[in-house]
Amino acid sequence: MEVRGCEGRSGGLVMEIGMIGLGRMGMNMTKRLLQGHLEVIAYNRTPEKTEEVVNDGATGAFSIEELVEKLQRPRVLWLMLPAGPAIDDHIDRLMDILDKDDILIDGGNTYYKDDIRRAERLGDRGIRFVDVGVSGGIWGLKIGYCLMIGGSIDVYEYLKPFFKALAPKEGYLYCGDIGAGHFVKMVHNGIEYGMMQAYGEGFEILEASPYQGSLNYSEVAHLWNQGSVVRSWLLELAEDAFAKDEKLSDIQAYIADSGEGRWAVQQALETGVSAPVIATSLMRRFRSQQDNSFSDRVLAALRKEFGGHAVMSAKKK
Repeated sequence: MEVRGCEGRSGGLVMEIGMIGLGRMGMNMTKRLLQGHLEVIAYNRTPEKTEEVVNDGATGAFSIEELVEKLQRPRVLWLMLPAGPAIDDHIDRLMDILDKDDILIDGGNTYYKDDIRRAERLGDRGIRFVDVGVSGGIWGLKIGYCLMIGGSIDVYEYLKPFFKALAPKEGYLYCGDIGAGHFVKMVHNGIEYGMMQAYGEGFEILEASPYQGSLNYSEVAHLWNQGSVVRSWLLELAEDAFAKDEKLSDIQAYIADSGEGRWAVQQALETGVSAPVIATSLMRRFRSQQDNSFSDRVLAALRKEFGGHAVMSAKKK
């Protein structure tokens, strides 16, 4: 496939993409694409968000049909929607109005087996499909998104300008055929579960120790990021969370589990892989919905810091 562009508002050749879904991730990804001098035609179910991103330089569309009509062929559309029925509903609508060789990208947190099923349906109409696992949370706008990409290699090569605009240097990877991107992202999130669980348990041991009165947990997190073998971006976020509220007393230890954590454990079971850390961390998230431990408050705080996930306020006694 040969990269095609269009004339941008300020002159010069600019590639264009349609973005469907302007939630927490989709909005910032749209803004980052615009910062990369790419043309974005954006649609959201609620028009207020479409109007917001128009102010940042996007072209607004207020229906799926208008979005498709405004894109030049072969069209490139990026779905940034919740996993499940919402994606199937949009694909059902798009199948009747897209043309052969148009490209549909699913950048949500989708189960890789759903990618394979959807790609087969779209392929019957000659529509190309790509799955992209996206990590970066609310910080992606500033530092870029880590992209894990599945699909045909020729479509991947064609879409590289978009991946380069969204990702930091060396921040995107072709992982293989359809489903590979979301499969790698599923495993990524399973590892994330385990890492967060270990940090949460570590700080709970500190909190239960005879030294908890002399320890500042923000300072401990900062210290561990200075050359320690457990240093990480998650610890930087823990430092920030503890600086805001050292005992995390305003957060209830209710941790939602994403589908990807469950899918990672399910995949381990299907393939006979021992994954006790990931499985246990998933079980702990279920437990968090029943009590209010300090370690679970750490996990809830970390999810808020890196992904902007909502937390439940602690119930006042």
